Formats: sequence, structure tokens, C-alpha cells
Amino acid sequence: MTPARLISPMVVFVGILSSVAVDVGYVALIPLGALVFLAFGRHPIAGLTATFAGVSGGFGANLLITPLDPFFSGFSEGAAQLIQPSYTVAATANYYFMVASTLLLTVVGGWVTDYVVEPMLPSAEPTPSETVALTAVQRRGLLWAGWSLLALVSLILMLLLPPNGILRDPVQGTIVPSPLLEGIVLVVAIAFFIPGIVYGRVTGTMRTSKEIAEGMAQAMRSMGYFIALSFVAAQFTAYLQWSNLGTILSIRGAETLQTSQVTGLPLLLLFIGLTVGLNLFVSSAAKWAILAPIFVPMLMVSGLSPAAAQAAFRIGDSATNIVTPTMSYLPIIIGFAQRYDPEINIGRLIGWMLPYAIAFLLSWAGLFIVWYLLGLPLGPGAFIQM
Repeated sequence: MTPARLISPMVVFVGILSSVAVDVGYVALIPLGALVFLAFGRHPIAGLTATFAGVSGGFGANLLITPLDPFFSGFSEGAAQLIQPSYTVAATANYYFMVASTLLLTVVGGWVTDYVVEPMLPSAEPTPSETVALTAVQRRGLLWAGWSLLALVSLILMLLLPPNGILRDPVQGTIVPSPLLEGIVLVVAIAFFIPGIVYGRVTGTMRTSKEIAEGMAQAMRSMGYFIALSFVAAQFTAYLQWSNLGTILSIRGAETLQTSQVTGLPLLLLFIGLTVGLNLFVSSAAKWAILAPIFVPMLMVSGLSPAAAQAAFRIGDSATNIVTPTMSYLPIIIGFAQRYDPEINIGRLIGWMLPYAIAFLLSWAGLFIVWYLLGLPLGPGAFIQM
């Protein structure tokens, strides 16, 4: 049971973690955040805004590798190979920075909710308490799913921790790099697949292979947009490589930057600002597919790694998701909020989310500055400098 004084950061934290299921948090968690605050006798809109801040504003952070990571790293790698054909970018390239960002945004989001947003909300009308209770079968399903995940993690550790573990690098015997990190996307997929199957079998929702396939198809429907855009973006990257236009633009852009004496940290901060501006017009993280072939090589020529460019993009893209009017889920969220206040519109909602966006952007950029100055790795084997 979460203490009442920690409910705000906890709601933000859960919202951040929801990106492991891509966009599910927008539909499932945001209305639940309002119900949780209502159950604690607090303003339900505050719960809704806190959850929205975590789900959308913290979309680029997590404690786990999410489907967003292979998406980012795939385009970063393709763009980097315009300069260095053998360059690789792992899905874990930003993992250390993601974990630290998750903890930071949890604290910042909780503080903004308690001391900035909730005090500025109008008084809530009395609303009947709503609760969501799990059935005994669902509790048993979650228990067995948890045990199956624990068994899988134990197996992975048994194959990884011994000096001669088969998941270590076969030549150097290291964990970084290793077959585990190279295949981390498959490992994460299995880590979701097995507990999901166990839960479905225990609760009776997945008795046959057909029901399992239907569940997988339902989960993949939200990826259709990314798959379609990825195809077009891959063609764009291929044409840049075929024509050498990407290399030419990168070199000319780097020469311009060197002439203007903008390099290193100031250059990365400018890139964050550029991403913030673009996000007000195109809110989808899929714009990395368009930006990566141009800016990743350009920053590489200036001595900055693709992992650094990717991390900078995450900051500018995620922090301002919650205040852009082009957010595709905004009408749905307004619909949730209007259950408690029929007068809510886009302007009022964005006004309440603005403190989160400013606090997230400044604190996250501040963390990035500290990371840069200390020369810390962004992920296993991934550093800011080339």
C-alpha cells in the first residue's frame, strides 16, 4: 500500500514505466490515475495530469528496455553508417541515462503535482468513489505470471554471471559487449511473452493458440503507424546513402558548426531546443526517423556519438509531448478529464500541463549537462564523445 504522501510520485513513476507497452498507458493508466487520487480524497484531475505527465512527458525514460529503444537505435545505426559503415548502435545505448532520468522525473513530477498543479485546480465537485478490484482468479494469474518472470530472470542470470556463461562474449568473456546485449530486444520480448501466456492460461483468457495469436495481433495494432513510417524512413535513409547526400550534408553542416564555434555541449543543447520546436508541430517520436539521417552524421563529424544525439532527442521530444496541440491522444485525455469537469478544453489542459513540461525539460537537460561534464556512459559501451 502506497503512503498517501507518496501517491503523486508513484503515479508519475507508473506512468513512465507504461512505455514498455508502447501507447497503452494513454488509454489504460490515465483514467486510473484520476481514480487513485479520488480514492485518496484528492482532486481527480491532479491524478490525471500526474499520470499524463508520466506516460507522455516521461515517454523517453524507463527502467527497462522498451519498444522505443530498438526503434531509435535502428535509425541511429543506419544514419551513423552513412559516415562509418561498420558502426553499430545497441538498443541499450541510452539505458543508464534512461534509468537516472526515470528517478529524476518521478521526483520532479510528484513535486509539481503537489505544489504547483493541484493548488491551481478549481474545487472538485463531490464524485462517488470508484474502485477497481481484482478478482481472485486475476490475483492468482498475476501471482503465477510474477513467478514465471522470476524464473526467467533467474535462468538468464545463471547463464550470464558465471565467468564461462554462454550469454557472455565467447572470446573476451565480457558482459559488455555480449550476446545478451546484442539480443536484448528478443530477451525483452520473451520476458513479456511468457508471463502474458501464463496469466492468460491461469485466468482462462488464453486457452488456445488461436486466442494467443489474437492477443498478439491486438498488441501489434498500435505498431502499424510506426511500421508504415519506418518503411518510408528506411527508403529515405537508403537514398541518402546511395546519393552520398547525407554525407555531404553532414560534412557541410559540421563545417558550418565549426565555423560558428558551436560544438560539444552547446551543440547538444541546441539540438534539444530544435527538437522542442519541432515537437510542437509533429508530436510523434517517429520524427527521429527523419531527423536521424541528417543530424546523427552531422554530430558524429563534430565528435559526438549517435547515442548522445539520441539522448538529446529523447529529452526535447518527451518533455514537451504534454503541451503540443498535435498530440493524437489529446482528445481522449480531455474526454477522461470531462468526467470530472465538463468545462475542460484543450487550452485549460495544456495550461495545467505546462508546469510539468517546463520542469521536466529544465531538470532533464540539467541531468544531461551533468552527465556530459562527468563523462559518464549513456549505456553499456556507449559514451557521449565519439
